[in-house]
Amino acid sequence: MKTLTALAGALLVLAACNDPGFRGVTGVRTAEANEVGSCRFVSTITMKPGVYGPVLGDQGIKYARNKVLDSARASGANTIVFDRVEPGAAVYLVTARAYSC
Repeated sequence: MKTLTALAGALLVLAACNDPGFRGVTGVRTAEANEVGSCRFVSTITMKPGVYGPVLGDQGIKYARNKVLDSARASGANTIVFDRVEPGAAVYLVTARAYSC
């Protein structure tokens, strides 16, 4: 039983290493709205962070932003503009517009 638990744990760690939400995304840059005037709009992408609060909230937002970047890349975008969030405000939805520049 211990071997099966260890194997399941190892598979979980390997899966997390391959998840773009954890490892980050290459090939898509983050820009400001005034930098994409000559770019082609691709789509609006949203994602809810999986965790909230003072302890894990920042990690949940980082994961959600990385997943949005990955979705943008998969849809053919190479630039993304995240909606601004008021500093200190709770984030319950990460929203961004994806562009091809």
